[in-house]
Amino acid sequence: MRIEEEIQSTKFEDNLHKVVINLTYTYGWLNNSLRCHFEKHNLTSQQFNVLRILRGQYPKPATVNMIKERMLDKMSDASRIVDRLVQKGLVSRCTNNKDRRAVDIRISDVGLDILSKMDIEFKTKEIFKNNLTEEEAGALSDLLDKLRG
Repeated sequence: MRIEEEIQSTKFEDNLHKVVINLTYTYGWLNNSLRCHFEKHNLTSQQFNVLRILRGQYPKPATVNMIKERMLDKMSDASRIVDRLVQKGLVSRCTNNKDRRAVDIRISDVGLDILSKMDIEFKTKEIFKNNLTEEEAGALSDLLDKLRG
C-alpha cells in the first residue's frame, strides 16, 4: 500500500518531505513486525542488537563503548541495556585483567542459545520476500546509504 493510503493524506511539501514521512512510517512498521519475535524471548530490539554485537565479538569480550559505537540506535543507553542482560543471565560482566578501570562484557552460553533459536525461528527476509526481490533490496539499501551521505 502506498504511503498516501497508509496515512490517509496526500499533503506533502515535495518528494523529500514525502520520503521522510515514508521512512518514519516504515521504521515503525518494521519495529512492530519484529517486536513479537523479540518479545517471545523476553527481549527488546536494543537488547537483541547488543546480543548480536556480542556474538560477533565472541569469544573476545567487548566494552560498553564498543557496543555503543556499533549499536543501530545511537540514542540507546548501552550500560543500562547490558545491566538488564546481565540480570537475565544472557551476558556476563567482569573486570579487565589489563586495565582495572575497564569492564569486559561477554555473551553467555544462554545468550548464544537464545540467538541460535531466534536464527532458526525467524529469517529477516520473511518480512520482505513477497514485497522485494533481492535486487530491489540491494538497490534500496544503496539508496539509504546514499541518503545518509
